[in-house]
Amino acid sequence: MSDTIFLGGADANGTGHPDAAQSLILKVANRHGIVAGATGTGKTVTLQVMAQAFSDAGVPVFAADVKGDLSGICMPGSETHKAHANLTARAQQIGMDELKYVGAPTVFWDVFGETGHPIRATISEMGPLLLSRLMGLTDVQEGVLNIAFQYADDNGLLLLDLKDLRKLLVSLGDDTLRTEISRKYGNVAPASLSAVQRELLVLERDGAERFFGEPALELADLMRTTLDGRGYVNILDARKLINSPKLYSTFLLWLLSELFEELPEIGDPDKPRLVFFFDEAHLLFSDAPPALLQKIEQVVRLIRSKGVGVYFVTQNPRDLPESVIAQLGNRLQHALRAYTPTEQKAVKSAASSFRPNPAFKTEAAITEMGVGEALVSTLEAKGAPTMVQKTLIRPPSSRLGPATDPERAEVQKVSPVFGKYDKTIDRESAYEILSKREEIAAKEAEKLAKLEAKEKEAAAKAKAKGKAPARSRRMTTTERAANNAASTASREITRYILRGIFGTRKR
Repeated sequence: MSDTIFLGGADANGTGHPDAAQSLILKVANRHGIVAGATGTGKTVTLQVMAQAFSDAGVPVFAADVKGDLSGICMPGSETHKAHANLTARAQQIGMDELKYVGAPTVFWDVFGETGHPIRATISEMGPLLLSRLMGLTDVQEGVLNIAFQYADDNGLLLLDLKDLRKLLVSLGDDTLRTEISRKYGNVAPASLSAVQRELLVLERDGAERFFGEPALELADLMRTTLDGRGYVNILDARKLINSPKLYSTFLLWLLSELFEELPEIGDPDKPRLVFFFDEAHLLFSDAPPALLQKIEQVVRLIRSKGVGVYFVTQNPRDLPESVIAQLGNRLQHALRAYTPTEQKAVKSAASSFRPNPAFKTEAAITEMGVGEALVSTLEAKGAPTMVQKTLIRPPSSRLGPATDPERAEVQKVSPVFGKYDKTIDRESAYEILSKREEIAAKEAEKLAKLEAKEKEAAAKAKAKGKAPARSRRMTTTERAANNAASTASREITRYILRGIFGTRKR
């Protein structure tokens, strides 16, 4: 296997003939990158070419498929396929000896479990910060959610799925428990608690209930290689998921943060352990609160040392914060349109991010490129960016366009994780524990109610028989003390029963 991946042929001399190969060195591929360009300029094909090239080099890949076109990577291309017309000529033009058609080893995933293996996370793994972003909570409401998570941690309540979180929030609405929690953790206002519950309902209606639960995704399943050493290409079918932009971006951010948390530091390996393609990357940063933006920037900056390369795919580089753009060493810029003053500023900004090439004007080249052409600048072995080159992106070896449903089904049957995630597991967690406590408390309350009813019935019978009530007399000191003790014991028993619902009684 080579230590580089071939991207295409570059016009090194400005003559219009692409005669210089443009490659990405695997040793610096974990220093992130960006694939940008207007709609219809060839970003998805570039993503497909890069994903299969990484796979051939033994690097596992995870990529979101927003339009469904990327699914064709699992099938070999063909000269008879209409989308592959003239690809052989292009291969010869950029110096490829022969264009071999072959598919990449692929695993299909789907948050909703319809067109791929189900992919899940637990509520605890997602955490209050990402959940708050997902539900669009205010700072005050996010504080309430943080308190709920802390209370669950302190009391051994596992939060695995949405019904666990819903049950916990209902429990926190009890006046007695809310007062106690407010003294220990901070104020929990009923209005804020109700707002969180309403947003949780919206989240359920958007289909998030199928994402939260077990078995949760094991990251090792995204980092598999085949027996012949090729990396699996993990395709997330996001055609339906993209209709819930916050769920889409929050899920991918969660996945990125899990990789950051679980993988050990390895510095700069000879090739990445995993390459992560984030399509529609602007959704990650839209309406993100400052605290979340800081987390994203931190993960992008530091995950490189875990051997993970992150490649953002978006229409305009300006969709990403400057602090993130600064971390992206490998850049592929497809054409941008510049019809308005705003678009012209975007073109100028994109051009300024490249190391200039004296053979042409970068700003002009960005607006003049055709479909399948890109300005490419990658990192040299020592980490310095190469001079920007006009590049004709190489044709893919796999199919251009989507795989059919029967083809996807066949690929899924031979998947290395077939059957592992298909059935949901519902083990004992917060919902079951709190429900049992409520049931026990209800039975105790029922016993007390029956006891009181019997006492009232006995008193009524005694009155009906005409028995005179015992003459009142002053209690002695001993009797008064005994009576006070009995009253105190009664109150403690009642408190024990009521607080037992929420697991807050002393052990």
